[in-house]
Amino acid sequence: MRTHRTITLLAAAGILALTACDPQVADSGKPATPGTPAATPAASGPAPSAKTAALPDLVGKGLQTAQDEAQRAGFFVLTSHDALGRERLQALDRNWKVCSQTPGPGAGLDTKTAVDFGAVKLEETCPAADAPPPKPAGDVMPNFVGQGMKAVRSALPANASITVKDAVQSRVVLQESNWKVCTQDPKAGAALTGQPLTFTVAKTEESCP
Repeated sequence: MRTHRTITLLAAAGILALTACDPQVADSGKPATPGTPAATPAASGPAPSAKTAALPDLVGKGLQTAQDEAQRAGFFVLTSHDALGRERLQALDRNWKVCSQTPGPGAGLDTKTAVDFGAVKLEETCPAADAPPPKPAGDVMPNFVGQGMKAVRSALPANASITVKDAVQSRVVLQESNWKVCTQDPKAGAALTGQPLTFTVAKTEESCP
C-alpha cells in the first residue's frame, strides 16, 4: 500500500508541473489546441483626421512674401501662374505680385490643398480676372495680336514652321514669354493648311510700331 500511494503522489506532482509550464492551460484551465494562434487584440480608436488650418488673404502681396506666409500657416503645396495668360515663368518670385489666389482665404482648409497664385510683374497692373491662355488653333488662324508669343506657340500645332522677328529693332527673340505679338501672317480667319507662319513681336512693356 505504501508503494502505491507514493506512485500516485508522484504522478499528481508531474501533472501540476506540466500545467504550470503551459500558459494557455494556466490561464484558461483547459488544454490548448495544437496549431491554434494566440488571439490578437483588436485595434481601437478613431482614424487620424486631416490637418486643417486657416489660409490668409494673400492678394496684393509680393509673390515671395505670399508663399512664405502660406507656408507659415501650414500650406506647402504652392503653385503660381501668369495672370496675364502669357505663360511666363515666375523665375524670381520677388519680382512678381499676387493678383488672385485659389482657394480664397478661409479657415478649416486641409493643409494638403494646393494653393495657386495668379501673378504679374511688379510694374504691371493686375487684370480684373485671370486672362486665359490662347485656345489651341484648329483649321483657322486665330487672332493672336497682343498675346504672349510663348503662349501663342503653345496654341499652334507642334509641327508648325514658325518665324518670329523683332518688330521694333533687330534683336534676337530668345525668351518668347517676354514678347507679345504685333503682327501675324497669315491673318486671323485664314485657313491653316500647314503653311509657314510668321510673327513680329515687341517686348511686353513696349508699344508695337
